[in-house]
Amino acid sequence: MTLLMGVTMGFLAFLLIGGVSGASAWIFYPGSSSTPKLGKFILASFLGFIAAAASSYLGQYFGLFQSGQMLEWVSAIFASCLVGCVFTALAK
Repeated sequence: MTLLMGVTMGFLAFLLIGGVSGASAWIFYPGSSSTPKLGKFILASFLGFIAAAASSYLGQYFGLFQSGQMLEWVSAIFASCLVGCVFTALAK
């Protein structure tokens, strides 16, 4: 059953959600850092991407929603924002 689940959001949607949430988390949590900021910015965006994809796949696996439903988008946005904010708060 889970092998037949198609993810209609796709790679680019997850990448866009994760990138925007990582960028916004990095902007809204200002602070000084002695390490290069570009690397942590890219890492925050990548972690947002992973969180969005994971929330979509896990929600479909547990039967909370089907692919393409609004709850899938909401869970992906919430998960990527949460992970981006936690990482940025800990990194700075």
